[in-house]
Amino acid sequence: MDEKLKIGVAEAFGTMFLVVGGCGTAIFAGDIVQVAGVAAAFGLSLLVMAYTIGHISGCHINPAVTLGMVLAGKVKPALAPFYVIGQIVGGLAGGLLLWITIKVSDNPLLEKAGQFASNGYGKAEGTGYGSPKGFGLGSVIIIEVLMTALLIYVVLGTTHKKFPAGFGGITAGFTLYLIHLISIPVSNTSVNPARSIAVAFFADDNSTVTQLWAFIVFPLVGAVVGSVLWTITHKDESDVVATA
Repeated sequence: MDEKLKIGVAEAFGTMFLVVGGCGTAIFAGDIVQVAGVAAAFGLSLLVMAYTIGHISGCHINPAVTLGMVLAGKVKPALAPFYVIGQIVGGLAGGLLLWITIKVSDNPLLEKAGQFASNGYGKAEGTGYGSPKGFGLGSVIIIEVLMTALLIYVVLGTTHKKFPAGFGGITAGFTLYLIHLISIPVSNTSVNPARSIAVAFFADDNSTVTQLWAFIVFPLVGAVVGSVLWTITHKDESDVVATA
């Protein structure tokens, strides 16, 4: 199979898995497992996929990670569209599967999708959707840029030649877990435009779509910040391992 197609398919499957695993836990079991459980679901989803598709595509399953990898010179720019298209298509497929699961249910409690694990800021009038704790746009900008920069810096760190072999997936998974513990109350945690796009269109109120721009723009800004910081700290080192 062509390398570009393999990357696109692997990234689509991985992103679908992340959405079903992370967002699915938030939608179906968030009231049971609470913030810690949802955070663990996202972290575990990334960890599992890192060891499943990492050898094929590097397991970005996040346009912000792909951007960071390109800026750091770890991925050829020509391959980036195949990563991102796969991520968005796979994410939307995961969101659709979750939405269908709700719609075919006979449980009256599941007749409405609600916020559908979407990201948000403030509180949307008449719905209560938005930030879980009512944080405004300014706070969301800071947390999304900061948390995404942290994720990108760590992921790039796992590509270093001296990084312990075989531990990259564990490190990335636990980093995403920590990021969700910190930022779910603020923005419902994006740090991943594909994850945000995947569920925004299935919520009951269009406020999740009108606020979606923030969860595309600011994770990408964070990716730039994380990549620049990594480049500064590693600029004199040549012993790094490039990914796909």
